[in-house]
Amino acid sequence: MTAIVTGAARGIGAAVARRLAEDGHDVAVLDLDRATCADTVAAVEKAGRRGLAVGVDVTDEPAVAAAVAEVTDVLGAPTVLVNNAGILRDSPVAEMQLGDGGAVLDVHLTGAFLMTRAAQPHMAAAGRGRVVSMSSIAALGDPNRAHYSTAKAGLQGFTKTLARELGPLGITVNAVAPGFTVTDMTRAIAERRGLDAMAADRITAIPVGRAGTPDDIAQAVSFFADERSGFVSGQVLYVAGGPFG
Repeated sequence: MTAIVTGAARGIGAAVARRLAEDGHDVAVLDLDRATCADTVAAVEKAGRRGLAVGVDVTDEPAVAAAVAEVTDVLGAPTVLVNNAGILRDSPVAEMQLGDGGAVLDVHLTGAFLMTRAAQPHMAAAGRGRVVSMSSIAALGDPNRAHYSTAKAGLQGFTKTLARELGPLGITVNAVAPGFTVTDMTRAIAERRGLDAMAADRITAIPVGRAGTPDDIAQAVSFFADERSGFVSGQVLYVAGGPFG
């Protein structure tokens, strides 16, 4: 079995790649720079599976097609796709630059569309497939992140629509929506805003009393990607330490 994980050089994507390898998948680790994927590929191989680093801009249509073709040639046809690639640009909407907002929408939405479109024929040919996209609790609204929230909400609509469209082909489509999760990206935000204040504010609102970890999110992706989850589709699972969504 072959899985593709985008944005997998670090953070949640890297944790998902490791977990899928532990679950028995060969894993293609996709990110903008092939070289940055080395640690994740090493973790996949340590789990006893084959790993492949692929550098790709998920908003570039020809590059996406070439990346999926490379994965298919080296690891075999993908039957699991995790759309995790994403970027964040914090700004009040009145100050947000069109280029920044457009880039956020492109990476999350265009990227998921192009990757799914490229991988779907391989899943259809196999008669089975799993598509998991990374939404966020921000889909419910998050000040100073209008474009990010819009993109993450859009992924939920994308998920529910494709679940209906691709279900007859044996392909399930689901989304995971993390709450506050400690990653390199959230650490960078915290450094700009003040680490202690941000962490305390976020964690206070979480019923279980702690921040999430990339492994928490990988656990949810693992469930959706499992062969035994074939009757679960069109769902959005909030992995947020409490009842959200």
